[in-house]
Amino acid sequence: MKFAVIVFPGSNCDADMYYAIRDGLKEEVAYVHYTERSLAPFDAVLLPGGFSYGDYLRAGAIAGFAPIMAAVKQAAAEGKPVLGVCNGFQILLESGLLPGAMKRNRQLKFVCRTTELIVENDAIAFTAGYTRGQKLMIPVAHGEGNYECDDETFARLEANNQIVFRYASDVNGSKGRIAGITNETGNVLGMMPHPERAVASLLGSDDGLLLFQSMLRNWRETHVTTA
Repeated sequence: MKFAVIVFPGSNCDADMYYAIRDGLKEEVAYVHYTERSLAPFDAVLLPGGFSYGDYLRAGAIAGFAPIMAAVKQAAAEGKPVLGVCNGFQILLESGLLPGAMKRNRQLKFVCRTTELIVENDAIAFTAGYTRGQKLMIPVAHGEGNYECDDETFARLEANNQIVFRYASDVNGSKGRIAGITNETGNVLGMMPHPERAVASLLGSDDGLLLFQSMLRNWRETHVTTA
């Protein structure tokens, strides 16, 4: 399985994501510059955290119009897994690949600590290795992670089981304590916590590694055949 890590101006978690795949998952991975226009050689797309374009206008707003985003949208339409973490989640929202928007944290302060997440959906490629209700310890590091949407969208997210992760406690004011959501088809996941920073016990938790392992297992089950 070959992963693409998209690099925008201001990305600062791209290396974390790269090493999570190369050293943690032990799969093929490559950086892809934001000016590229094709992701055809890749089986999965990863949008890392950081401060793309300095978070001018809104976090992720300018990156949503970067040349590579047309290819990201095409990959999503083709059913390839697309994962956006932190600023990557914000970019997915700003580009319309996921519903809703991000506001500044309710406390108006940058939050950087390990948080407890609850798995709400274990039926998609990203979470098949978890069990519903399982609690995970995953770090967060963001100033604009306060997820917001209108009541109609929120009801739809709940009805369609699109809420994938919730914070066990109120971390930033997010509606419904939402930490991660998926699109209706389940192949685009956005989450504020950083699973790539929780892929080894040496880092304090390896709960995030199973997310990437779930992606790999699903890909092998759907793409690899035996004689």
